[in-house]
Amino acid sequence: MERILSYTDAVREATEQEMARDPSVVVFGLDVDDPKRIQGTTKGLLEKFGAERVFGTPLSEDAMTGVAIGLALAGLRPIHVHIRMDFLLLAMNQLINLAAKSHYMYGGQVHVPMVVRSMIGKSWGQGAQHSQGLYSYFMHVPGLKVVAPTTPYDAKGCLIAAIRDNNPVMYVEHRILHFQKGPVPENLYTVAPGKARVTNAGKDVTLVGISYMHLECLRAARYLEDKGISAEVIDPIWLAPLDMETILASVSKTRRLIAVDNGLTICVGCAEIVAAVAVRLSGVLL
Repeated sequence: MERILSYTDAVREATEQEMARDPSVVVFGLDVDDPKRIQGTTKGLLEKFGAERVFGTPLSEDAMTGVAIGLALAGLRPIHVHIRMDFLLLAMNQLINLAAKSHYMYGGQVHVPMVVRSMIGKSWGQGAQHSQGLYSYFMHVPGLKVVAPTTPYDAKGCLIAAIRDNNPVMYVEHRILHFQKGPVPENLYTVAPGKARVTNAGKDVTLVGISYMHLECLRAARYLEDKGISAEVIDPIWLAPLDMETILASVSKTRRLIAVDNGLTICVGCAEIVAAVAVRLSGVLL
């Protein structure tokens, strides 16, 4: 029988298992130790691992990101939790000029193995500073990996892969996804960077949905099926590195592409996917 967990519990279990396996993993951020425990994703960690490895922080994103980078350079594997992605903008210099570039600037002699958990989305009414999906900013930065898992299975496997990676990883969670449930193995496993997944086979059109928009693409595929249209649905999972080969193979077959994003329509992840398909398949699909 399949073991069913929520997305929230998958994130929590991945963190707990990696902390038990590797004493260098630490978790900190605003409210990781408060009663709600970041939607429940850090529940029980303080009690099990103690305040030296699980602790709350001041409301100071820039300074705390600097702490995370320092811990990583010193040999730890920090998971820095942000309640909203919007406030990563307060730590851009730390993330882009220090975390992402240190490995290059020191000739490969140092690594910054840190995970930055940040959340996007919560439906309507969140306000101008609480509503942005900014992952396309970070897709542009050499040295940063970006992942936006959709399913509980990928939430666990991608987080474990991110923790073990020697590079800084931006781990993006859509808040509505925390309520999703699905099969999740109890054992440790990884969902490696750079591989997308075809979640619905089809022949007439390719639908690529990032994060929560992948669920909307699956709903659209079911609607289209009733209309006699066969849609192939792809979840990119990792946005940097981005698996364009799987997408290109699908579009070469269906000859049509719709890419769906959580952000604005200009300079977002789906725009990069569409542009890459247009460039790579120019002259092929005529």
